[in-house]
Amino acid sequence: MADSAAKSRVTVCVANYNGAQVIAQCLQSIEQQQGAAHIDVIVHDDASTDDSLAIIRDQFPQVTLLTSEHNIGFCLANNKMVAAAQGNYLLLLNNDAWLAPDAVATLLAAAGRRGDGIFTLPQLAASDSALLDCGMFMDLFANAVPIAQRVEQPVAMVMGACLWVSRDLWDDCGGFPDWFDSMAEDMYLCNYARLRGADVVALETSSYHHHVGHSFGGGKVVSSGLSTGLSTTVKRRRLSERNKLYVLFLFYPWPAWLLMLPLQVLALLVEGLALSLAKRDLSLFSRIYGHAVLALLTNWPKLWRERRLIQARRRVGMRAFFSVYRWLPYKLQMLLRHGVPELR
Repeated sequence: MADSAAKSRVTVCVANYNGAQVIAQCLQSIEQQQGAAHIDVIVHDDASTDDSLAIIRDQFPQVTLLTSEHNIGFCLANNKMVAAAQGNYLLLLNNDAWLAPDAVATLLAAAGRRGDGIFTLPQLAASDSALLDCGMFMDLFANAVPIAQRVEQPVAMVMGACLWVSRDLWDDCGGFPDWFDSMAEDMYLCNYARLRGADVVALETSSYHHHVGHSFGGGKVVSSGLSTGLSTTVKRRRLSERNKLYVLFLFYPWPAWLLMLPLQVLALLVEGLALSLAKRDLSLFSRIYGHAVLALLTNWPKLWRERRLIQARRRVGMRAFFSVYRWLPYKLQMLLRHGVPELR
């Protein structure tokens, strides 16, 4: 019995920044989990300037609370929490998300069936419980492609808003790359895990709700009257485009790397120019797309060393790696469906 309990120990890690409006609901949902797993909770507060700390300390004294004096970003915050975690399994949960009562039990059962891997649950919109995704495929330009049906299946990646991973697999992949800061760190970890031969799976039962875009703004489809459109922010797009380019550079097998890296750079430059002209703001080119390409060139030696180390540890072939990728560019689909995104 003691050995079984030890294997069922789960540490939930919640990165918090200015989450006074959402953190209580998040932590309450963890308290209300059903099942036999031993659950402990670590919250890292990333130099919040609102009442987050007071809420956590007053209402959730049982939570292990880590703090930083300055904002260190999502990657480093999660790495610090995992370093302090006692669980055999880790659940990374956004402060703006909350779990269904059977969420941890469902994830733990999946780990029992499938072994070490990365898992997630169907993601529901906080506003109306609509299904946002059940994991993600990816296109060849390293864009996440949401899966709109509830089905348990291997996927390319899952969102870091609700990401379950065994401690052994996390350690094997080295956690999140500190130098990503924030954005696409979940894409990095999932691609690394799949390259190492581990499963990345979206489950079809249970769920979590999520205020998408609460932390970084944007990143979602918004409705205005009878029309819908894409909304994002310059900061979100800047980090996302850079880090997705890093993921492509680090993980794509050689034949695909030789083809897709120059195509991705060209696509970013064309997209940046087109968006800047459409918005009549040429600064968007340098602030987002030029920044991504310049970061790639500036950090090429470091990225090259990382790529060699990662590819030397690869356990799967190109066919298996790209089995959860899709050919049609997702950005093109979204452009045709929703038009040019709103940038704030």
